[in-house]
Amino acid sequence: QVQLVESGGGLVQAGGSLRLSCAPSGSTFSINTMGWYRQAPGKQRELVASITNRGRVNYADSVKGRFTISGDNARNTVHLQMNSLKPEDTALYYCHANYPTTTGRNQEVWGQGTLVTVSS
Repeated sequence: QVQLVESGGGLVQAGGSLRLSCAPSGSTFSINTMGWYRQAPGKQRELVASITNRGRVNYADSVKGRFTISGDNARNTVHLQMNSLKPEDTALYYCHANYPTTTGRNQEVWGQGTLVTVSS
């Protein structure tokens, strides 16, 4: 079984930076796609950024130019560098991964979430 371990959340003032990290824990040979989602109280979960094992990235329009997602294929680890943070970035940030199993069937897993709070 695969679990996602998230870290890097915290409290930061507007304009500051945080770096989120996510790494799988468990038996898996590779990762197809990993991404970060966020959800604020009373709001829908939204995709922030994603990256494939080939390095192709995708960003939400609201974070383009401010956030950067990167991956380490050797460790199946993904990072989200968040710069110029705004109060509206405040949310629980969830790591997500899609990965192949030994049976050949892809599965997905979610992290428990790490809280990012941006103060005015």
